[in-house]
Amino acid sequence: MICMIPARGGSKRIPRKNIKPFYGRPMIHWSIAAAQESGVFDRILISTDDPEIAEVARQAGAEVPFVRPAALADDHATTAAVVVHMLDHLRAEGAEPPVICCLYATAPFVRPEDIRKGAEMIAGADYVLPVTTFPFPIQRAVRLKGEGLETFDPSAYATRSQDLEEAYHDAGQFYWGTSLAWREGRPAFGAGARPLILPRHRVQDIDTPEDWTRAEAMFRVLNGQPSG
Repeated sequence: MICMIPARGGSKRIPRKNIKPFYGRPMIHWSIAAAQESGVFDRILISTDDPEIAEVARQAGAEVPFVRPAALADDHATTAAVVVHMLDHLRAEGAEPPVICCLYATAPFVRPEDIRKGAEMIAGADYVLPVTTFPFPIQRAVRLKGEGLETFDPSAYATRSQDLEEAYHDAGQFYWGTSLAWREGRPAFGAGARPLILPRHRVQDIDTPEDWTRAEAMFRVLNGQPSG
């Protein structure tokens, strides 16, 4: 099986976040280590446009088979397009796999056992991805309007929270998917996807400096690390 980790060099909100130190390791090392410890992958491949990221990844034991084209390394490049580019490379080698796992480089909370569980669940599905619940009913979300507030769904505001439907969101850790589903652009949140439900305390997307600070605090608590 193949693990692909996308790691472009042009992160804007957290510069160099894919290799920024996070509790003693470059951030990407946590994902590489989890992939290695899962024991399910024959190869761990990095898709990057950045020579420094490539070298850091190689030092952790991953392969960097090519330099990602600039057209797939800007702010508009999608994860699916990057995965298909990797599949094209593997097809050219005569080694395109039936399924591939796309593991994010900024996923320090990903666990090897969750990766293994995803591998078990992909049979018969298009995708498997970790999800978790929202901490507050999404039906009661509000927007800013002028100097006041406005509810997105006024009809649900008077409903008891326990009577509102539970909502989930992508955990932002990994996606198992069949090569056919990736190539055909099948939706990752459609009927062909299977959810791997994670507890909220093991999920934190890392896109902003505030996210990074929160992730450090969560990691410290979960792993018994001293404060930095």
